[in-house]
Amino acid sequence: MSGGKGKAGSSEKASTSRSAKAGLTFPVGRVHRLLRKGNYARESVPYLAAEILELAGNAARDNKKSRIIPRHLQLAIRNDEELNKLLGHVTIAQGGVLPNIHQSLLPSKKANAKASQEL
Repeated sequence: MSGGKGKAGSSEKASTSRSAKAGLTFPVGRVHRLLRKGNYARESVPYLAAEILELAGNAARDNKKSRIIPRHLQLAIRNDEELNKLLGHVTIAQGGVLPNIHQSLLPSKKANAKASQEL
């Protein structure tokens, strides 16, 4: 009967860190703890709002307007690849659609060249 401390007959194995297991040089455990502890999600909403407003302001300035309207928000979001992916299923009221003309409906370059030669 053994009643002492420790485990009888067990060999002590050195513990390996999660960084070593993953083959990384930065501390995985510390980053995990800081992400759990920190309130990083709180800062993401103001950042997204600032990003969208900046792009919408640029769209308003391109249209020679001083106020941002829903159309400018729509243009800003749909022309930005990452914002379009994030807000792809969002409908913006009074936003309209992106201007797009199908390539086959545009006049061909050959027709333009013939018309200029006839004149």
